Amino acid sequence: MTKIVSDNIAYAKCARFMGTRDTAASLDFSGILDEDVETRLKEAALISMGTEISQEDLASINDLATQVCVSVCVCVDPQDKKHWVRKYVYWSSWAQGVIELSEYRAQLFDYLKSRMTAIAPNLTVLVGELVGARLIAHAGSLVNLAKHPASTVQILGAEKALFRALKTKHETPKYGLIYHASLIGQAAPKHKGKISRVLAAKCSLATRVDALGDADDASIGLEARAKVEARLRQLEGKGLASDGAAARGKEQPGRYDKSKPAGGALVAAPKAYNADADAVAPAADGKKDKKKKKAEEVAEDEDGDAPAPKKAKKDKEEKKENKEKKENKEKKEKKEKKGKKAKE
Repeated sequence: MTKIVSDNIAYAKCARFMGTRDTAASLDFSGILDEDVETRLKEAALISMGTEISQEDLASINDLATQVCVSVCVCVDPQDKKHWVRKYVYWSSWAQGVIELSEYRAQLFDYLKSRMTAIAPNLTVLVGELVGARLIAHAGSLVNLAKHPASTVQILGAEKALFRALKTKHETPKYGLIYHASLIGQAAPKHKGKISRVLAAKCSLATRVDALGDADDASIGLEARAKVEARLRQLEGKGLASDGAAARGKEQPGRYDKSKPAGGALVAAPKAYNADADAVAPAADGKKDKKKKKAEEVAEDEDGDAPAPKKAKKDKEEKKENKEKKENKEKKEKKEKKGKKAKE
């Protein structure tokens, strides 16, 4: 039956409504299950080989609210009482108890949703009712949460990991309770740290508006959520929509265009570029003369008709270098001779 009915609440309702499997074929499960699931359940009930449940056990399953211990006896040898084997099957939060607990959970969630919408609407829009309530409970109150900076809101709930990282000189945590927000869940693992930082900054601002502001609407929270979503799309490399990060309820000014009047139509067609109107500036005469002189000097050097001034300079430099080398050698030799004499 667990493979056919996967939902726990529907499973408990079916078990309470059906009782034993003998009555499954004659019952109508349309109010609990779909048609195909109902057909499969009835077919499985006909061919099931499970152990029979007594009326006392069935009454306990239907009436008990929290836990029931059902005793099922299997006789191996009726003549030998030592071979009686007793099996205990524990049913946790069964039947009526499961249904009542699920209904109570739904009531608690509705209450939490209404209270968070009334107390902190902007924070609720950003991170949801459950995460927002956990942040407020961890800080102590909404005013205390509003006093925290964005960096503290980001790692709120991960204090133990933070101090351990500071003590061991490892990397500090990037997020705490805020990690369970839906916006961070949508981000890729490599972008979760950046999105948590952006979301913490917006949460800090929204919390201060909720705690100290007079407005009851969630306009600031909606604008902040749109900006966080735009940042998420930007990190993922997707194209941003034109109004992705625009403030809702406010008109955004468009780009200014000279060729457009106030109505939006073009005054005149834009002028095309005229390449024929381009002019090249003439080179200076002095530059041409210098280039010609250099070319003539190079030609004369190749022909060997007249000595080039550059060649004479090179010869002088070579002579000076040779003289310096000779002088350095002579000095070294003199030092070596003096050192030998001193040793002797």
